[in-house]
Amino acid sequence: MSFDRAVSIVTPTEMSAIDRDAARSGIDSFRLMSSAGLAVSAAALRLFPQTLRFAVLCGPGNNGGDGYIAAAALRLSGAEVAVYALGDPAGLTGDAARAHAQWAGGVEALQAYRPEPGDIVIDALFGAGLSRPVADEAALVIEAITQAGFPVLSVDLPSGVDGRTGQVLGASFHASHTVTFMARKPGHLLLPGRTLCGSLEVFDIGIPERLLRNHISGLCENGPHLWAGLTHTLDPSAHKFKRGHLAIFSGGPLATGAARLSAVAGLKAGAGLVTVASPSAALGANAAHLTAVMLKEIEDAAALSRWLADKRINAFVLGPGFGDLERARQYAVMLGDRALVLDADGITAFRNDPEPLFNAFAGGETRLVMTPHEGEFARLFADIDADQTLSKVDRAIAAAKHSHAVIVYKGADTVIAAPDGRAAINANAPPWLATAGSGDTLAGIIGAHLAQGMPAFEAAAAGVWRHGRAGVKAGEGLTADDLAAAIEPLPAAR
Repeated sequence: MSFDRAVSIVTPTEMSAIDRDAARSGIDSFRLMSSAGLAVSAAALRLFPQTLRFAVLCGPGNNGGDGYIAAAALRLSGAEVAVYALGDPAGLTGDAARAHAQWAGGVEALQAYRPEPGDIVIDALFGAGLSRPVADEAALVIEAITQAGFPVLSVDLPSGVDGRTGQVLGASFHASHTVTFMARKPGHLLLPGRTLCGSLEVFDIGIPERLLRNHISGLCENGPHLWAGLTHTLDPSAHKFKRGHLAIFSGGPLATGAARLSAVAGLKAGAGLVTVASPSAALGANAAHLTAVMLKEIEDAAALSRWLADKRINAFVLGPGFGDLERARQYAVMLGDRALVLDADGITAFRNDPEPLFNAFAGGETRLVMTPHEGEFARLFADIDADQTLSKVDRAIAAAKHSHAVIVYKGADTVIAAPDGRAAINANAPPWLATAGSGDTLAGIIGAHLAQGMPAFEAAAAGVWRHGRAGVKAGEGLTADDLAAAIEPLPAAR
């Protein structure tokens, strides 16, 4: 599997295996620790050149070892340094003990730390491998430093943040800057961890790429690398059906806006034709607002069955503002041989019995994309959601495998997961995308990608990324109506 430091994400478990392989291959593990500690000291001097004192807080493991190396380097540079340890440094073993010996200076107990004006705190307590709540004595110091408002430079990950889930385990630093090593961890991108890292720097400490490739799962940050080569440059012979026909189901006469938002987004995102499939009672409301988007009366399952004889309609969006849950269940199962984005009411329709939906899309290539927010996910995948040991990435992957669908687990840290185990965390969405109709627009963009023939995982990943880009371009204060106009073209295939 390829490894790209700019986008690859390595779990703490994978990183531990990589470290073990590095040691077995003959690489000096203390040299790696020294490289990490020197990277921290260099960042501290670069970012905080006027510091009166560096207060280095060292934990009882290898993260603390990085701290001792950093402290020694900072003192050698002429800086004033004070070191505080969680636990007795005499109990350190291995590389951490060697690092402590290299410091060769005084060490006070962590609880003895008192913030002094001008302090910069170097947090080397726990790092990314923390899996249980921080000890009370550490939590008290974290709280005191937070209250004092001093800048914190964290080693690997702000102490208190779970590197696998991004969740806070009791208490956590809010770092100004974080230095991590070799690759980012899930906790750097998943919330709330992402907001606690400050600016993030990834430093290569010298582990060969081949060792990383042996252990990474393929988890990555969402971005154009995932769909490179799958976008299509239009040629002179292109016509509207070659660009795909996307159909979007409308709700009743008082709930037509969501489908139109999806439809306009789908057209803007590149579908050659977009049709709103409307019940008869909503035809007037839809006709009054649609121009480039076409309109088709679909009153019931019989009418849909006749329409499906036209195989040129190759992708559908069902759910935005749809309302009729019984009809949604019927329609979704009927669409089992087409590409379908199931959103909102389309997801809710199956909350009591999702298996007919999953079975309808079980065979062949993945054709179903579901876009649940947290509440919808919990209703559709109650057993998966109930397992509190799982990260958001873990939950999305488990749901994708169970449902035979690509899952777009929405939020400020949207996760896109495929049944084959691939997953990506999206990080380009601005907070003002959390507005009514934003999800309807996203469903339309993904639907357009499916209509154009993109595989389901890539179609969803590209849709989420373009949605985030459109939100940035439209700017704070946007409404969902603004998003379609802000959708940018995907980069052409190279």
